Amino acid sequence: MAITLTSDIKRLLDGRNFAHFATILPDGAPLSTPVWVGREGDFVIICTEEGSLKSRNTRRDPRVAISIVDVNDPYAQAQLRGRVVEWRPDCGFKYLDAMSNKFVGKDYPYHDEVPVALVIEVEKARYRKEPFEHTQAASA
Repeated sequence: MAITLTSDIKRLLDGRNFAHFATILPDGAPLSTPVWVGREGDFVIICTEEGSLKSRNTRRDPRVAISIVDVNDPYAQAQLRGRVVEWRPDCGFKYLDAMSNKFVGKDYPYHDEVPVALVIEVEKARYRKEPFEHTQAASA
């Protein structure tokens, strides 16, 4: 059953924060991939090529997990679990160009293959902020 995302989780998804996207391989092993993420309401959007391992895995088994860490405060993080409920062809690069602009400040440069936007319905989510301050390690 879908849940409503908290404002803390929405802030992480809307920021320039990389996520790790876990899918399930045919043999049952997990595959974790760093990805750009977007959001549409309470749905998470991840773009990939239609023939990618991520896409093939989710078509076979739509269950996924996502972890995301604040790039400016790595002690603020969230874990999400859910399932891909839609595989939208991104013919006009609406989703991928928006993510590319968010992360690198310009449209995605490779428009030779039409991506697919994986639409993820979140079923469980947890946000956590540890009481630590991130500092650079002293050089040896």
